[in-house]
Amino acid sequence: MTVPESGAGAPQSGAPGAPLPGGPLNAAERAAERFTDGEWHRLHPATPLLRGGIVFIAVLGFVLSNLRERLVSFFVGAPDLGGDPIDAIYTHGWEGWALLGVAVVLFGCLAAFYVSWRLHSFRITDDAVEVRSGILFRTQRKARLDRIQGINVARPLLARIFGAAKLEISVAGHDANVTLAYLGSVLADGLRSDVLRLASGMRETETAAPAGALPATSSRAAQVGDFVGRRIDDFLAPELDPNAAPPESVVKIPPLRLAGSLVLSGFTVFVAVVIVLLAIGSAGGAPWLLIVVLPGLIGSASFYINRFTKSLRYSIAGTPDGVRVGFGLLNLSNETLPPGRIHAVEVLQPLLWRPFGWWQIRIDTAGHTREKGAAGQPNTTMLPVGDQADVAKVLSLVLPDFTAEHDAAILEGMTSRGRDAFTGSPRRAIWLRPLSWQRTGFRMVDGAVLLRRGFVWRSLAVVPLARLQSLELQQGPLDRLLGLAEARFHTVSGPVHPRLGAMDAATGEQLFETVAVRAVQAATADRSHRWRVAPEVDSTPHQRPTEEDA
Repeated sequence: MTVPESGAGAPQSGAPGAPLPGGPLNAAERAAERFTDGEWHRLHPATPLLRGGIVFIAVLGFVLSNLRERLVSFFVGAPDLGGDPIDAIYTHGWEGWALLGVAVVLFGCLAAFYVSWRLHSFRITDDAVEVRSGILFRTQRKARLDRIQGINVARPLLARIFGAAKLEISVAGHDANVTLAYLGSVLADGLRSDVLRLASGMRETETAAPAGALPATSSRAAQVGDFVGRRIDDFLAPELDPNAAPPESVVKIPPLRLAGSLVLSGFTVFVAVVIVLLAIGSAGGAPWLLIVVLPGLIGSASFYINRFTKSLRYSIAGTPDGVRVGFGLLNLSNETLPPGRIHAVEVLQPLLWRPFGWWQIRIDTAGHTREKGAAGQPNTTMLPVGDQADVAKVLSLVLPDFTAEHDAAILEGMTSRGRDAFTGSPRRAIWLRPLSWQRTGFRMVDGAVLLRRGFVWRSLAVVPLARLQSLELQQGPLDRLLGLAEARFHTVSGPVHPRLGAMDAATGEQLFETVAVRAVQAATADRSHRWRVAPEVDSTPHQRPTEEDA
């Protein structure tokens, strides 16, 4: 399977008048352009309510619930039954002071929310996104566009009611993310596209549309109806915009497969063991175990429900600005990972999934959004569960220059039991890997190295050489005794740990030299950080490494 890189197929010419990558700006991107002028702008007017006002409303509701008897007595003349927590206020005639205090607190909170909103602003320049906030203690965060690792748009349920969304820009570094919470829902999508255009090294400009007749002023009822209609459309709309993510590239997870993957998980095994031990303990005269463990077992039901609902609308698709992953039923979230931000990929298969041919894909990235990903898992899970066809589709999106060679090699690495085109471990490795020594091996493909391991829990790691930080060759006492070595491929921290043990020491040294050369070549030729800029034509001939180099 040969799949073009994200954005491939779009003209890359930078000549005047040539069509620019990604096509013309859509309505959301055109509306967001005025927010990328380098000036400071404010967030959505409902931001104070969404960020902290809900807690205030909850406290106010608690106070009113305690006043319910007095309110009923005041309006309908019900008898005083006593027992109200604020009887002392009524007895001493402090109602006026109490109401004045509530009004002062209410006004103070509203004033604080308003001032906080006024002082919370952002600006987008040609090279950075900045956010400043705070009343007494001012903070200012800045994310450089060339360091952006991903942009996530989250739409919590309450924010969707107000037509708002949260835009989180992930950058490399600890606690370095920049969050715009909250923006208008359409504006958040437009700003994401515009920021990615700026980060790609090219910004499309459009001539202003000719001025036409002014729209007719609608009535207030029509405006309310239009607002309600937009909110209904927002709840029913697909997670990924079909105009930005081609439907044919989206992977769908059938509900039965999703439910089956949750049931056949390690957590289910743990719950089953707890239930068995609970039954044995209760039968042996320890009924107190039921009281201690039963609440936890009931709570485990929420674990399954949360993971199931989060993946019901899972989708992944390629866009001109990278891979976009969406998920969620009530609380929606979708993240765009620009090209070149994925440092390692792992395809793994738990033991209980093997009869069904299900696989999971995880990745390593330098930046991480605070939002949980599909199935409630970290956002590094690109595919919660899928078959071999789904794996091929996802890998064609996340791996640069994915070709038929990669496809065949990855399929072989996923399903083969060993002794194939992969360079495997010698027979003497059986002392260290009695079950998996035949499956343990590596294979060099164009631009990447594949690491296969595991017999019970199968795993295949793919490391793009352009993203490799360093390579370590290690030998322990038993390795030296058996003439073996372990190779560790260092990338950014994450769930993927690319390493390969129990390999022949001489083969390991050869691999070390080959990877060192190819990694430098791949990093030199890599232009993914400016994926929309046309590459410079280089007339110098380059010799492509051959398989004999490995």
